[in-house]
This record gives sequence, structure tokens and C-alpha cells, in this order.
Amino acid sequence: MGDGAAPRRRGLIAIIRGWKVWGLPSRALGYVLLVDAVALVIAVWTAVREPGTRDQWLLTAVLAACAAVHLHLSNAVERIRRDHSHTPHVDLCGIWTFAGALVLPPLPVTLLVIGIYVHRWWLVGRWDAGRPPHRTVFTIAMMTLAALAVVWLVNATGLTDRIAGREPLTWLDGLLVVAATGVQWTVNTVLVGVVILLTVKLKRAWEAVGSGADNLLEAGQLVLGVFVALAAVRLPWLAVLMVVPVVALHRTVLLHQLQLAARTDDKTGLLNATAWHQQAKAELMRARQEQEGSLGLFMLDLDLFSEVNNRYGHLAGDAVLRRVAHLLTTSIRRGDAVGRFGGEEFAVLLPNVDRAEALAVAERIRRRMHQVQVVDGNGGIIDGLSVSIGVAIYPEVAEDTVDGLLSAADSALYGAKHNGRDQVRFAEEHRALPWLPTTRRPLRLDEASDSVDRG
Repeated sequence: MGDGAAPRRRGLIAIIRGWKVWGLPSRALGYVLLVDAVALVIAVWTAVREPGTRDQWLLTAVLAACAAVHLHLSNAVERIRRDHSHTPHVDLCGIWTFAGALVLPPLPVTLLVIGIYVHRWWLVGRWDAGRPPHRTVFTIAMMTLAALAVVWLVNATGLTDRIAGREPLTWLDGLLVVAATGVQWTVNTVLVGVVILLTVKLKRAWEAVGSGADNLLEAGQLVLGVFVALAAVRLPWLAVLMVVPVVALHRTVLLHQLQLAARTDDKTGLLNATAWHQQAKAELMRARQEQEGSLGLFMLDLDLFSEVNNRYGHLAGDAVLRRVAHLLTTSIRRGDAVGRFGGEEFAVLLPNVDRAEALAVAERIRRRMHQVQVVDGNGGIIDGLSVSIGVAIYPEVAEDTVDGLLSAADSALYGAKHNGRDQVRFAEEHRALPWLPTTRRPLRLDEASDSVDRG
């Protein structure tokens, strides 16, 4: 028996060592484990003090059942959302956990949070290798801490008893509800924001709190949670009906997310060729209608990019493309637009620009490209990059269509390539020879970064 126990212990140790949580950066790992531990200690400490009444456990069952129905009806929707999202997103489970926090004691709230997110992991995340279990554990810990913070507030002010009672709520109670939503949002946002800052390189630190659309959706689900709480304690069957608008909201969010994904390049986050072309058409129409309207187009191509893929691999090449995309978006003017057209080919749209300003922007991009450094998968540094840029400006170039301007800029780009690369070249005012032919098409989301370099 002793001989068999040792292999089992070694097998268990090997499994634990294989957990993906250990692959986190040291500071992020320490933070995640700290949040998990704090949530466990606080949950146990508060749960033993007030286990809950029979009616409160029945209310917990109602909210859990509503959440289960919501998760099953939106299961396919959530899978698609997660497949199209590379960052944390609002999952709408907070509607039920926040409602519980407003009307339940700590133990039922904690078990409600655990039950909902374990169920969600089972439906959506258990087959997803990119989202290992430790992320679900952290989410449970984070949502537990947020819910318990709300429980403390509403219990300390007596709001829970008044929500559960039949008497009308006062304007002061309304302010307390707003404060409770603020507590939920703050705890949730801070805990998530810190782990994002520790694991992801952001352009600006404030991006860790999410986009305006994400925060608006978060506020919307918390407001829905308030109405779920009011319905659950007074007319429980109304809480069941709230599943309908929640599922409808979930599907609407998916539609918006898919619309956004249809416009952006999955690898770089820039506009894809189709979306960029549509925006260019609108800007060109505006420029043609204005008396002194102008429009500039850049075509950019990374010099000898195929050597990066051949030497460092395609994953490193993708990292370079993302770094270049960041460089472009931070080098252009406000109101300009950047799109990805091919493997290493980009386009920039510059409304209301003259030749001098276009040259200044293009030269800024070209100079900054020399400073790009990307760490490859083996710890090496990829540097020494350069870019060739072709520029066409309407109405200086005798073209009045987007395709014509693109061909002019592309011809100038070829000229820059053939003239030694790493330079900016303007399209001629008139065609001495026909522009070199170009074929434009939207880039597929699964297209690799190893497109043939034009030199």
C-alpha cells in the first residue's frame, strides 16, 4: 500500500505543477493567489455569522434557477462572444449576483456566485484551452468580493430589509441603491484592472478599466439587477420573466460585437480592407463636394518582411505586425484611419491634408519604424525594420475614385521600393504611364502573416 501511495503523490504533484496558473508573470501570480485567498477567508468568516433563513434560501434558489436558464439560452451566444473576444468582456452574470447581493446574506450570496460561474465554466469554458480553470477561480473570487462588499453596505444601512418589505422605498434608498452599484462596479473594475495591468501591455493605463461601451453595458446589467432583486422578493415569478430581457440583451451585445469584428483585422485590431475602403469612399465624397477639400492616401509596405518570418517564425512576425499597428495609430493625426490590406501592407487615410503635412506624417512613421524592437519567442530582439511609403493626395493626383488613388499611391510605393526602400515617394500629378495594377480584397481572419514580400 505504501508503494502505491508514493506514485500517486508524485502524480498529483506533477498535475499541480502543470497548472497554467504557474505560467503567469510573478507579480500577476502573486496578485491572483492573494485575491483568491482573501476571497476565501472573507467568505468563510462572513458565512458562519449569518447562514440565512428558509425564505432567503428559497430566494437564492429562484435566482440560481433564473441564472441557469439564462446561461443555457445564451450558451451559444456566449461561446461566439468569447471566440471573437481577446480581452475580458462583460458576461451579464452580474445581473443575478448583484440582485442576490442586494437581498441575501453572505453565505447564500457566496454559493450563488460559485454556482453561477462554475455552471458557466461547464457550459462555455471547460473545453477552451486558452481560458484555463484558474481564470474561472479568479473570477469567482473577484465576484464574491464585489458581492460581499455590496452585502455589507446594504446590511449596514438597512436597505436589504426595506427592499424585502412592503413599504415604499424613499429617495434616500434610491441613493443607497446607486451607491451599491458604485461599490459593485468599483471592486469589480479595480480587481480586474490590476490583473490586466500585470499581464497585458496596454497603450494607455486607463484602458484597463475597459471601453466606454463595456462600462455602459456593466451599468446596464447592474440596473437590471436592481429590478430583479425587487421582483424576486415581492413577486418571484416576475424575476423569472426577467430572463427574457436578459437573454435579449445578451444577443444584442453579440450583434454589436460581430459588427465590430467584421470591420477589424483580427491580428492587428486595425480596420480591415473593406471597412477602410468604405470610410475612404465617404471621405473622398466629402472632399469632392467641398471647394478646397483634400484627401491623402498612404500605402505602406514593410521592407523585406519575409526575412522576419523566415528567421524568427510566423508568431514573431505577428508580434511585429501588432507593434507596427500600434506605431501607425500613434503616429497619425486625430481623425486619420489606418487599415491592414495584406500580410505586411497597410493603408492610411488622411482627410483634409496638404502635401507638406502628409510628408511630415509619412516621415514620422518612417523614422519611428527604425526604433521598433520586438522580443521574439526565444528572448532575442527583432529590430532594424524599415518601411516604404507611397503617397497620393486628392486633388493633386488626377484621380477621383478611391481605387484610382490607391493605384497611384501603390505605384509610388513600388517606386520607393525600386529606388532603394526606406523612403517616402509621392505619386505624380498626371499619369506618364498607367498605374501599376493592384488587386484589393478583404484579409481573411485566418490568413497567416507570411504573405510574399514585394522586396
